[in-house]
Amino acid sequence: MKYNVVHRGDEISIQLMHSFHELIQQFGLVHEETAPDIVLSIGGDGTLLQAFHRYKDQLDHISFVGIHTGRLGFFADWKPDEVELLAQLMGESSRQNDLRVVKYPLVEIQITTPHGIETELALNEFTLKGVDATLVAQLHINDELLETFRGDGICISTPSGSTAYNKSLGGAIVHPSLDAIQIAEIASINNRVYRTLGSPILLPKHHHCDIYPRANQNILLSLDHVYMQRNDIISIRSMVAAGRKVKFARFRPFPFWSRVREAFIGYDMI
Repeated sequence: MKYNVVHRGDEISIQLMHSFHELIQQFGLVHEETAPDIVLSIGGDGTLLQAFHRYKDQLDHISFVGIHTGRLGFFADWKPDEVELLAQLMGESSRQNDLRVVKYPLVEIQITTPHGIETELALNEFTLKGVDATLVAQLHINDELLETFRGDGICISTPSGSTAYNKSLGGAIVHPSLDAIQIAEIASINNRVYRTLGSPILLPKHHHCDIYPRANQNILLSLDHVYMQRNDIISIRSMVAAGRKVKFARFRPFPFWSRVREAFIGYDMI
């Protein structure tokens, strides 16, 4: 089994990386940066997002696992003092050729410009915001007009990203076993002149949402942690990515709702 480590760059993460390299050698795993089987992320959720985008063209054979070195990471299962146990379990999995994974859906983004169509993937969310003024855009669901949006922006998230920016917008937390995307408004304008649905929307796989911004708007797009400013967008199509999912290696049980409780509520019992 081949592995690589992506780290945040702080002193703790770098030390953990060196410790992991030393520990994993005894189990015969090979360090491989170009085409690993497992990518270990050491840092926070932002570090794992960076790792995902670095290897997003190899998702069919790569699994991710995370150690969080700061605040609790929603994607990162492991704590710094568990690095020895993680190395041991990875070694056993490699020796037995029994790597257990969970698969989470992704959102596919198709950006149409006068120059063609650009296709992107996001693990957490895709956002669209106005830069100089309020965002104005038509939303179509399955090629039918739903509304004309006016406001700060639109967030389209995956189930795994439903606990991130989407949650702060009042969106629902969605279990990642569901192949769906969620559309949430960012500070929409609702009065007697302008009216939007005002509620988050869940779309199942095989459904799509098309966003048609007003022509020549300056728009800020984000794909997870990657930002870009554009003024050439004709339309943006969002949907559950067909046939592509991200895989997370599971070396011990950690149910989704336990993650939610630990991340947002804690373990204090009445």
